Order: sequence, then structure tokens, then C-alpha cells
Amino acid sequence: MNLDSAKIANDFLELASEQRLNILLNIAEKKLNISKLAKLLNSTNPEIHRNVGRLTKAGLIKKNPEGNYELSVYGKAILQQIPSFSFVSENRDFFNSHSLENLETKFIQRLGALQEKKKIKGFVKVLEKWKKIHENADKYIYNVLSEIPYSSDIIDVISTKLKNNVQIRSVFSENVIVPEDRKKIFEAKGFQKYVSSGILERKISKSNTLGLLITDKDAAVFFPNTDGLPDLSEMFFSSDPIFRDWCQDYFDWCWKNSSNFQESKLD
Repeated sequence: MNLDSAKIANDFLELASEQRLNILLNIAEKKLNISKLAKLLNSTNPEIHRNVGRLTKAGLIKKNPEGNYELSVYGKAILQQIPSFSFVSENRDFFNSHSLENLETKFIQRLGALQEKKKIKGFVKVLEKWKKIHENADKYIYNVLSEIPYSSDIIDVISTKLKNNVQIRSVFSENVIVPEDRKKIFEAKGFQKYVSSGILERKISKSNTLGLLITDKDAAVFFPNTDGLPDLSEMFFSSDPIFRDWCQDYFDWCWKNSSNFQESKLD
């Protein structure tokens, strides 16, 4: 990786000040002069002037003809990167016990899209939310599974959704953990007719430990533990459009890079 460490370190230095970061965040929303910034940030004009000078020199902000400060194009680009850093920073304890190893770089670089989320902890609570996400779906349910957490009540919800022509697509890992009676349930519920009609579609992925569920209303994502095994005891959930976009893009990537489904691989 070819990086200009000196320039990057200098940018981090400018962002290392809480006040300078708050100046950037405030003028990202509205063009402001020094007096207004001082009032908003409960600071003095000289202190704001000093930090505005540093940000201007660094090329992050600029002064317009009206005397107000606004983000430069460079400043806007830098500010767009902060959510990803913030998301990982806020969840450092979580990521110390979970892995990003098999996640494509392009998705790691966009982790800030998951910023507006709720973390749900505890296997029972996770399954309750999983069921609710299915119940709220009106148009489609897409998932990426390394472990199938389908209890009988969730299966009943899925059966109802299929009857109502809600499209379901699933990407299973080749080494997916499946319930022993999965095949019997599949046959008993008559799911094969939905496969034949195209409402229920399935694919197989060679290696995938990131769990994901996305509908037309909600989305949830599970990260594997440090051993690369699925962890259904914690998940990030959100109805935020940006969060859902990240999940949709990840699902689309998995779907595109997966193989045709083979029932024998789940036996």
C-alpha cells in the first residue's frame, strides 16, 4: 500500500482537535462566520479564529465573499470519511471480538454507512428481532446465511410471506450450519412449489461468514467472531436507507458471486 504517511498524519493532526472537528461539522450544515461559530461552540472569537486559520491553511475550509466559512471540496471529501472511522471507533470492543477478514475491502471502506444502527445483543433478542424483520416485509426478503436460525415460528412467517408472493432470496455458505429437520420442514410446508415458480430462490457461496438480512423495510448484519464462525448473539439493525443500501450492495455482490443451489451441499 503506497501511502503518503506525512500528509495523512498532518490531516489527522488537524482533525485531532474536538473544536476543529466541530467547526467542520457545523459549517458542513451551514455557512458561518467566526462570531456565529464562537456562539455555537461556546468559545471565544480568538480561539475560533485560530482554529479556523489552521483549517483554512490545511485546505479543509475556505472563506466566501460574504465573510462566511464553508467546506472546500477537499474538506467535504475528508468529512465523508469520518463516519467509517467513527463507526469502528464507537464499536471497538465489538470488533476486538469479531472479524472483518473475509469482508471485501470495498465494504470495509464503507462501514460508515452502518452508523445509524441499533446493536441488539443476546440470542433470544436477536431471534425476536429476526422474526419481526420478516413480519414487516411486504415485497422481498433477502439473506446471506452461515447459520440458519429458523425456528418454527419464523418458518411459519416465511410460509405466509411466500403465500403472499413476497420474494425470498437466500445465499447459503457451503459449510452452513442447518437444523436437523430443515429438509422435513421444507417438504412439509410445500416450499418446492415456490422454488419452481421463482418466488423462492437460493444460491451457494464457497465461503461466507458474514450474516445478513434485508427487506424492503429493514436490514440487519452479523459479523463473525475472531475464529471466523457465525455469531448470532449480536447484530446491528436499522431501517435507515443508507444502512440498507450497504446491506443491499453486499447482498447483490454475494448473489452475483455465488453458484447455483445444490441441496446435497446442505445435507
